[in-house]
Amino acid sequence: MNLLIVNGYDKNGWAKLAKYKLQPICEFYRDQLKFINPKIKTNFIYPSMDLKKVYDDSFFLSFDGIVWTGSSLNIYDNTKEIKNQISLMKKLSQLPVKMFGSCWGMQLYSVCNGGMVSKNIKGREIGIAYNITLNNDGVKHPLYHKKPKIFDAFASHLDHITTLPKKSKVLSDNHYSIQALSSSRFWGTQYHPEFNFKYTGQIMNARKKILLNEKLFSKNQIEQLIKDFKKPKPNSYSKSLYNFKLRTLELANWMKWLKTN
Repeated sequence: MNLLIVNGYDKNGWAKLAKYKLQPICEFYRDQLKFINPKIKTNFIYPSMDLKKVYDDSFFLSFDGIVWTGSSLNIYDNTKEIKNQISLMKKLSQLPVKMFGSCWGMQLYSVCNGGMVSKNIKGREIGIAYNITLNNDGVKHPLYHKKPKIFDAFASHLDHITTLPKKSKVLSDNHYSIQALSSSRFWGTQYHPEFNFKYTGQIMNARKKILLNEKLFSKNQIEQLIKDFKKPKPNSYSKSLYNFKLRTLELANWMKWLKTN
């Protein structure tokens, strides 16, 4: 299986995380996918970093599937880096390619296909998204095959989908926002099935000042949480976070879908 991973970050956004020694997002995503299926091959592209790079349709059609990572970008800012990703997503949405989008990837797909994304008045959801609940469509959808009806997941986002993209359906949500949707060739989650405790803790550490300014946590709370995420105790968190197969099930199910469709 040959997969393309599209990096959602621009240079400035990633530089702020790189200072905290996070593994590059494409490499991290690749490694999580390889834990699920060691035989996959991957390629990376960087549309908000390599702004002048142009690809033929044949390049994208050579892959079995395309994965979009998360990002620190906000789509309503409409910078040249964002516009470049919008152009690419619109192009891919017209091609017979199957895509999976985490967080930013789902937001980008939505805006490029008639939906809307805005800053969530409830504030940022970061660390853990609690009590994500499958609706009737979600229970029946292959994205959630063998997934619990209610689960927790790792998350890091300020924005949310306010209008669905055309010809799509919501599969899950929680008190905060829509958490997953699908169309005929796109599956997406607002949360991050690829994240783990360590990576999420590193992101929270990198954004600690922002989280304190937004008063999401006290200083003691955020420092304790970051410490806990370095060595999480199984009894402190739900199985849907602690168990690798259960946590990454959406990605495993997507790759199965690529093989059978």
